[in-house]
Amino acid sequence: MPDHTGLRSARPQHATLEKETARAGGTGGSGAAPAVRLDDVAVRFRTKKKDVTALSDVSLDIGAGEFVAIVGPSGCGKSTLLKLIAGLLTPSSGEVLLGGERVRGPRRDIGYVFQRAALLDWRSARRNILLQAEMRRMTAAEARARADALIRMTGLGGFEDAYPHELSGGMQQRVALCRALLHEPPVLLMDEPFGALDALTREQMNVELNRIWRETGTTVLLVTHSIAEAAYLADRVVVMSPRPGTVTEVIDVGLPPERAYAATLASAEFRTATGRIRELLGAASAHD
Repeated sequence: MPDHTGLRSARPQHATLEKETARAGGTGGSGAAPAVRLDDVAVRFRTKKKDVTALSDVSLDIGAGEFVAIVGPSGCGKSTLLKLIAGLLTPSSGEVLLGGERVRGPRRDIGYVFQRAALLDWRSARRNILLQAEMRRMTAAEARARADALIRMTGLGGFEDAYPHELSGGMQQRVALCRALLHEPPVLLMDEPFGALDALTREQMNVELNRIWRETGTTVLLVTHSIAEAAYLADRVVVMSPRPGTVTEVIDVGLPPERAYAATLASAEFRTATGRIRELLGAASAHD
């Protein structure tokens, strides 16, 4: 068992979470505020030629410690949803809440991982991770201990002094993930983080992400175009419609948190979930 000293305690088992559906895909729980709430959110903007509605009537609750994947056709507003949660965009109507608090601007308490690792070429892996600490003015001792724990957890031991050009794409994304988790964010947003990786590396990163999610207890929202990735990783998969994007359906995958990759892909629950997602996205394509 790896030594994860400095990380948060193990996450609660999702099998014990209540899955009430008072809201679209909502998580009722014990009455505590959801980690993330989107309440009748819409995003509209104006171009030179016309007004465009990117998102319309999006309502969704995400429970603390839950892993939710968002899939949908290109241009349906998946990445826009993450930017709203991060406070990088303001909804035209409706509201976004984190832990019951309305999002009114950029949030410093979330983690964000993008498709490209966006590492600084002149900094080692460790110093790229610690960039987060410098930006957030964490104490040096706290930041070093946390970075060391994350390096061990993500299998970066022995590569902490390597520079980005010396790392594979998968290793670079591990560094980016460590950087996003350094300040122990309650919510981690991931926008196609493995889209640029080869198929084998992507599978390996899926397995790693599942383990890291279980061990940190962080609430995760993942945008992906991979149906298999969404169903393997998530508690629930949000399927969005073509623009203006709205929630077509929220699918409860029905798998335990700990998931052996090959066994999961062969399971009836996985096949049912992926089949339904394909059915919905096929209908979306026909709509286009």
